[in-house]
Amino acid sequence: MFRPVRTRKVYEEIVDQIKQLIIDGKLQPGDKLLSERELSEKLNVSRASVREAFSALEMMGVITIRPGEGSFVRQVSFQGMLEPLSFFMQLETNDIMYLLEVRKIIESETAALAAVRATPQDLGAIHRALNEMLEEVAAGGLGDVGDTAFHFAVARAANNPVINQLMSTIADLMKGTYRATRQKLFLVQDMTRVIHNQHLEIYNAIANNDPYLARMKMKEHLVRVEENTLHIKNDNITLHVKNQ
Repeated sequence: MFRPVRTRKVYEEIVDQIKQLIIDGKLQPGDKLLSERELSEKLNVSRASVREAFSALEMMGVITIRPGEGSFVRQVSFQGMLEPLSFFMQLETNDIMYLLEVRKIIESETAALAAVRATPQDLGAIHRALNEMLEEVAAGGLGDVGDTAFHFAVARAANNPVINQLMSTIADLMKGTYRATRQKLFLVQDMTRVIHNQHLEIYNAIANNDPYLARMKMKEHLVRVEENTLHIKNDNITLHVKNQ
């Protein structure tokens, strides 16, 4: 039932202290940190521990180590903050269903925000993505490129740069690791028509500035995608899409 209690490593304590100083604003982007020798004396730890802490902070994108000059606090960007998350997701997300759960949470609220914040230009981009889906299908394609463009356009319409980066991370995984499964979804009987109609309902809710309906329609769409993806994974279940 119980596991041995493990003492935290010294370098982890150093990492936490430096990160907290940055969060508190006591260290600013561009500031130079104390040298390994100075910090080891100040904290009463070995230089090896400080060196390990600096290496960990550099890998996290928190500091930059310049040989011969010292270690400096990096300018934090949204992309920089999300790179470790992207790396973790690529390592740990071995099931598309986990990603779909995350999409339900993020994109439902994103659609609601878009209904409140979308500009005429944003609405135009969402509508063009809808037309792109139809044009792809008419040309013999699946419409999946237009589908991706639609969800990105909705994310941009929320006018939140963090959401944009999260969507990019998730979409890259969907397109890369799970591309085959995702394409099978579009091959389900009548699926392209149903997906287009669902996207049209989402667009109309956003265009009518109805955040409640936009949230509901996005969630309904992603629940349907989740259900059919689960059937595809099980292979032995015949897929049918209810008429919309």
